[in-house]
Amino acid sequence: MGNGAGAMNFRSDNEAGVAPEIMAALVAANQGSAASYGDDAITARLGKRLAEIFEHEVWVLPLISGTAANALALASLVPPWGQVYCHEEAHIAGHECGSLEFYSGGARIAGLPSPSGKISAAQLAEVLPGGKGQVHAMQPSAVSLTQATEAGTVYGVEEVAAIGEVARGHGLALHMDGARFANALVHLGVTPAEITWKAGVDALSFGATKNGAMGAEALIFFDAERAAQCTFRRMRAGHLMSKMRFLSAQLEAYLADDLWLRNARHANAMAARLGQGLAEVPGVRLRNPVEANEVFAELPEAMIAGLQAKGFQFHRWDGPCVRLVMAFDTASADVDAFIDAARGLA
Repeated sequence: MGNGAGAMNFRSDNEAGVAPEIMAALVAANQGSAASYGDDAITARLGKRLAEIFEHEVWVLPLISGTAANALALASLVPPWGQVYCHEEAHIAGHECGSLEFYSGGARIAGLPSPSGKISAAQLAEVLPGGKGQVHAMQPSAVSLTQATEAGTVYGVEEVAAIGEVARGHGLALHMDGARFANALVHLGVTPAEITWKAGVDALSFGATKNGAMGAEALIFFDAERAAQCTFRRMRAGHLMSKMRFLSAQLEAYLADDLWLRNARHANAMAARLGQGLAEVPGVRLRNPVEANEVFAELPEAMIAGLQAKGFQFHRWDGPCVRLVMAFDTASADVDAFIDAARGLA
């Protein structure tokens, strides 16, 4: 099976198509009528299923985009004068057009540098309390972790728990941007509970679009009070979908029979295959460990140009580094073809 975005396309998992199981669920949800604004049976089942998966009572808000999930989550966790700490390359910091500031009424992001894409508890401890309690300063209010990170790396349970402990010690909430949560989870081999609420996470942006959905994310709260506040923010922001059953149907099918985990395992396996193959090509250096479904590799300029001339599609990251992203339907033949082409151009 070729990549849903076209053969030899490694630009983004956003460019892949829709998993057949999810498309079938959308067709099934289209039969007849159903209550609107989330009062339908599919949405009710989705909440119960996620509670089973996370081994905890959850409050679920199906949404159409990860940007909405991140911004609404954080706007519910921080005041307008709040400051959110994250990695300097986190999606919320550089790719969501100030959506946190917009939805929160003024909260600000403080990006912390790290070559791995991950911030650490020690790094966070260095900047806190950060003016907390001082009337002239933005007030440290939350931490946001991206899982898997923008560098393709994954936070371990101990890392999340340590950050959670520092955050709680200073009265900060902890949010997780899980756009590639499934990819991180299968890499770690832990339970969803262990890497979220048991490690101190208060809210999770649970991604599905990058892993086979047409367009569906779930904002999950592990606390009723915070979730209740967010329901009003969702409505005011225009993100309460009237025909919510079509979002919930995608997410229900995504979770059924572990489709979300199977899709992620395949994408991760293709990334590992590509990373291992490229590591053996003369002149190629992997910038980051391959831990999820992305490969960051530094290639000679002539090799980059040669690969593009052969029809391979990928993003230039910075300097000689390219980003190669695997999807749930990436074909092993395409991966092998990329490795062979790189070897031939070495």
